[in-house]
Amino acid sequence: MTDSTPAPAPRRRPFADPRLLIGLLLVAASVAATVGIVAAADRRVQVYAAAGPLEPGQRIAASDLVARDVALDGSDSLYLGIGDVPRGGLVVTRAVAQGELVPASSVGRTSDVDATSLVLRLATRVSAAVRPGASIDVWSATPATAAAQLEGASADPPAVLVSGATVVRVIDDDQALTVDHEGSAVEVRLPRSRVARVLAAIAAGDDLSIVPQGLGLRAGS
Repeated sequence: MTDSTPAPAPRRRPFADPRLLIGLLLVAASVAATVGIVAAADRRVQVYAAAGPLEPGQRIAASDLVARDVALDGSDSLYLGIGDVPRGGLVVTRAVAQGELVPASSVGRTSDVDATSLVLRLATRVSAAVRPGASIDVWSATPATAAAQLEGASADPPAVLVSGATVVRVIDDDQALTVDHEGSAVEVRLPRSRVARVLAAIAAGDDLSIVPQGLGLRAGS
């Protein structure tokens, strides 16, 4: 009689520990949340920066700009974005330094910009606040004639000829049209609708001055 040894019964694999499954799920959720937070914090957009200095009145195309990937925290609409430059280009209305992100408010469409530049000979020297890109008001003062002064009459008070003009450049003495004048010469950009008024004041011999916006002329000065 042959002894037969019964085959061992197959072992049942133990069920996975529920605590292990819960731990794996928590780790996966934590990783996914971290990735989501990092991605949300790094939402970069492409906007333009100036490839070189941009001056008021300059016409620019996309080739004058460079694309930059930046995180602007929802304020990307304040800057010139990729695709915002039309086929006909744009006109710079406010100075932008090289490498600076181009504010949308510093450029205008060529069809919308109705302005021109004039060189003004001023009665006085300009202040240090008058620099390219500065927003200024152009003032005119009519000097009293010799006869009016003898009669005790005073000149008319100064008046604003142009409000919100832009300084293009301050012309040095060696670049000025005449060197025997005590005042500065400044090139300004102003609306075409004001050109005739400024030229009339110049023809009348009025004294011109410019004041940076935000500063006022004191009475009697």
